Amino acid sequence: MKKIANLLIVSVFAGAITLGAYKLFFEKDSYKWVAENQEVPFLSTSGLAASAKGAGINEVDFTIAAEKTVNAVVHVKNVTMSKGTNSLADFFYGSERNQIPQVGTGSGVIISPDGYIVTNNHVIATASQLEITLNNNKSYDAEVIGADPDSDIALLKIDVEGTLPYLAFGDSDNAKVGEWVLAVGNPFSLTSTVTAGIVSAKARSLGRNQSFIQTDAAVNPGNSGGALVNTNGDLIGINTAITSQTGSYVGYSFAVPSNIAKKVVEDIMEFGNVQRGLLGISAANARSKEAIELGLNEIEGVYISQVSEDSGAEEAGLEAGDIIKQVDNIHIKKFSELTGYLSSKRPGDVVEVVVERDDERLSKRVTLKKQQTIILPMTGFMVKNLTKEDKKTFGVSKGVKITDVPEGYSRYDLKNKVITEVDDKEITNIDDAKKHFGEISRYGRTSFTMINEKGEKERLILQ
Repeated sequence: MKKIANLLIVSVFAGAITLGAYKLFFEKDSYKWVAENQEVPFLSTSGLAASAKGAGINEVDFTIAAEKTVNAVVHVKNVTMSKGTNSLADFFYGSERNQIPQVGTGSGVIISPDGYIVTNNHVIATASQLEITLNNNKSYDAEVIGADPDSDIALLKIDVEGTLPYLAFGDSDNAKVGEWVLAVGNPFSLTSTVTAGIVSAKARSLGRNQSFIQTDAAVNPGNSGGALVNTNGDLIGINTAITSQTGSYVGYSFAVPSNIAKKVVEDIMEFGNVQRGLLGISAANARSKEAIELGLNEIEGVYISQVSEDSGAEEAGLEAGDIIKQVDNIHIKKFSELTGYLSSKRPGDVVEVVVERDDERLSKRVTLKKQQTIILPMTGFMVKNLTKEDKKTFGVSKGVKITDVPEGYSRYDLKNKVITEVDDKEITNIDDAKKHFGEISRYGRTSFTMINEKGEKERLILQ
């Protein structure tokens, strides 16, 4: 017992000596003395909250937004009839007798209590049958009310008894980079899947003169047409695309902004097609060799290379060489921001355009106008509506002027002539031209009646 006590005393003294030596020789003071005439040292910190509701992700509540959204997002199943494999019978009797149904899936968002649904055009394109399944597993046949391939938005309708849960469009212009968002859809045919992320970028272009919201919320095949909502449950986008080498999510996904989707839906319901209000300018390609040589790739804004004749831009006094810096309250740094904002406008709308000219800022009120130029189906002719000067020069009151033709038609000397009829059908403007050229048979004869600058009538027959 005495031996154990001695051993304990030795251990205590050894520990005390070791601790004292550490304190004396190794440990540095963790505090600092401050004299009366010295300022107290401090670290600079931000007083801003790290999130919308507090200091971090753990304080952001996604549950309310998720509950508001999941029941308003539907599963879209499309059935497309495709041709089967070739066989000897196909050779003799045609492949129409051997069609195989193919099923594709996507998502959609209910936007009204009576059953209107918005989705992507690519989800329903070429479908011969559409079926909508709600979150409560009830299924309905759907009708396509209208679609716009340019914005990749389509409007569907289902007939239901009673009212449906739905989402109202939010204001996508108010979405902020870094803001928390939820993507809700049906990836891989799984129902009501919710993923979270942030707005990674706005006005992102994918090479189609479109303007997307980029997010890192996980989006996979089947999410197309689903909802992108903020933490309040406001619909700020329609999930559309991913960028991936594998076809599955790797960190980037894109959504059509709600302001564009809303405008497309309203146009389809009111006019049956999309009404686009055009500014009437051509912008320099900032990545072209010529633009780089001129230093235009370093400009913040949109450099106007040309102003269209009889356009709202011309009437407002915009000039080639102007740099668009702002439209209404939207600051413009690149072309996709300009096109994205104008995509939510219609012909007749007035926008305030701020341009920089000779180091001076000017503000111009521009009335947007209808599209004046189109490429005709079947032929590929680029034509435009006649201006007052054109009508006077050619001595006509109706028709469309050919401004460019594909290489195969260059030998016919068609540029700068006015088409007044096609197959004896009168052409008044580009809308008539688009309709009648779309009716041309690929296998028949087509005749054009044209007027040259001398006022002489010409007739061309194509086979």
